[in-house]
Amino acid sequence: MKVIINKENCIGCGSCSAACPDVFGYNDIESVAEVKEDVKFDEFKTCIDEAIAGCPTEAIVVENK
Repeated sequence: MKVIINKENCIGCGSCSAACPDVFGYNDIESVAEVKEDVKFDEFKTCIDEAIAGCPTEAIVVENK
């Protein structure tokens, strides 16, 4: 599993980091959400799903690997 933020869609609302702070952060320079490095996504599947459901612009993409 790999989680990606589509920066073209992201409006930087912070809903993903509120739902799943261990996975999502905020990039102050670009004013968008970002995925934290070295995260074991499988451990946070539930809150990642909550972040996806709460994203108003559908900017979170999950790739299964």
